[in-house]
Amino acid sequence: MTRTWESLYSKNGLAAKNIAEDLLSVENGGRIPRVSDFCDKFSLGRGTVQGALRLLELMNAIELESRGHLGTFLKSKDVSVLLEIAGIGPLVGVMPLPYSKKYEGLATGIVDVFDNLNKRVSLAYMRGSRTRVEALKARRYDFAILSLMAAKEAIANNKGLEIIKTFGPGTYVTEHKVFFSDSSKRRIEAGMRVGIDRSSSDQANITLNECQGIAVDFVDTNYMQLFDMLKQGDLDAAVWNIDEVRSVQTFQTGEFQSVEARTLAKQASEATIIVDGMRHEVKEQMTLLDVESVCRTQLSVEKGERFPRY
Repeated sequence: MTRTWESLYSKNGLAAKNIAEDLLSVENGGRIPRVSDFCDKFSLGRGTVQGALRLLELMNAIELESRGHLGTFLKSKDVSVLLEIAGIGPLVGVMPLPYSKKYEGLATGIVDVFDNLNKRVSLAYMRGSRTRVEALKARRYDFAILSLMAAKEAIANNKGLEIIKTFGPGTYVTEHKVFFSDSSKRRIEAGMRVGIDRSSSDQANITLNECQGIAVDFVDTNYMQLFDMLKQGDLDAAVWNIDEVRSVQTFQTGEFQSVEARTLAKQASEATIIVDGMRHEVKEQMTLLDVESVCRTQLSVEKGERFPRY
């Protein structure tokens, strides 16, 4: 096998690297480009392309089936081998700051699943879903973890983005509520100073809907400052999630009065992964991520049955 991998440095092997990347976007059962198409695209001779395809089969990266005048079809492919041959490095994703056990568990689950596939993945942490979307669009990251609500907003506003994985209710946050600095309060009232983080699709949209028709003063801040601002009396109310344990233990909470806010809050509880739909090599790798395995690991971390690792 070592000798086979060494053959990647031959003329046929170098061609195989380019062809391997192209084949990542071909579905099993789909027709692959013609030999002449590869020749034109990569400026290669027919013999080199044919030798490259044979090498990919020898390395168990692909299995092809010729159907005469209909062309050649991809019976199966090993995405991990194709990625390695193509020289495509580890995935890099971006997710919220891991301040809660839920986020730690989600990160641990993703890392574990890819480790079990013998694939590397790196995670970066960035405040604000809208900020993460911009970083994904700029291709600083291969995928971004958002709530379902934020993902829908991102897709509606940015052509080409798509959801590649969803993890189910309660996998992003347990629940959002309204937190009050005054323990006697249960709902947002006129004249209140309400914290809003406009970089966070979830927090901003839920806040705006809950406050609709109420004359409040919005105070722009970031969600990492909400606790201190409520405690110091700089805010009267703020929408946040109950996974922030110290906030639940410190402040009075209230349920949403707005039907739309309640609907959005449900969507905001579900974790999703979005990608650039044009990046086929990323999509291929992300399809390997087993959602059930990630969720089992997340729950195990939340229960304290295992240490987070990410």
